[in-house]
Amino acid sequence: MKKYKEWISYILIIVVIVLIRTFIATPVIVDGSSMIPNLVDNQILILYKLDKNYKRFDIVVADHKVNGTKEHLVKRVIGLPGEYVEYKDSKLYINKKEVKENFIDVETADFSLAKLGYLEIPENYYFLVGDNRGDSSDSRILGLIPKDEIKGKVKFSLFPFNRFGKIKAN
Repeated sequence: MKKYKEWISYILIIVVIVLIRTFIATPVIVDGSSMIPNLVDNQILILYKLDKNYKRFDIVVADHKVNGTKEHLVKRVIGLPGEYVEYKDSKLYINKKEVKENFIDVETADFSLAKLGYLEIPENYYFLVGDNRGDSSDSRILGLIPKDEIKGKVKFSLFPFNRFGKIKAN
C-alpha cells in the first residue's frame, strides 16, 4: 500500500506539470538574431499562454508556417486589428500618426500595409516584426499572423543569467 501511495504522488506531480505546460506557461528558446538587441539567440524565455489580449509592443510567440515548416516565431506586436501600419524614414506610423518605438534604435526600411494588399489589419490578425529589422523574417515578408497562431506573451527571461528577469514590452 505504501508503494501505491508513492506512485500516486509521482503521477500527480507529472499531471500537474503537464497541465501547467499545456495551459499556463512553458519555456521557449529564441532561435536566431531577429530580436537583437532585446533578445538574443538561445535565450530561454517563459511563454504565458493565458493572456490573449495582445497590445502593441508585446513580445509574443507564434506557430507559423515558414517555407512549409511550422516554426516558433518570437516577434513584437506592432499592428493591431483595424489599424493601418507603415514605416517611413525608419519611423512607425499607425493610422498615419507617428508612434515611438523606444525599445530599438535601428533603421527600418520603408514599408506599408498596402504592400501586403491590405488597407487595414483584419479582425483576428496581427502585424508582428522582429526588433532586428534588417535580419528578421516577419509580417513584412510572411504576411499578417492570425490570432489563433499566437500562443501567448513572453514576459520573463530565464537564461542567460545576465538577462534573467522580467522583460519590458516598451
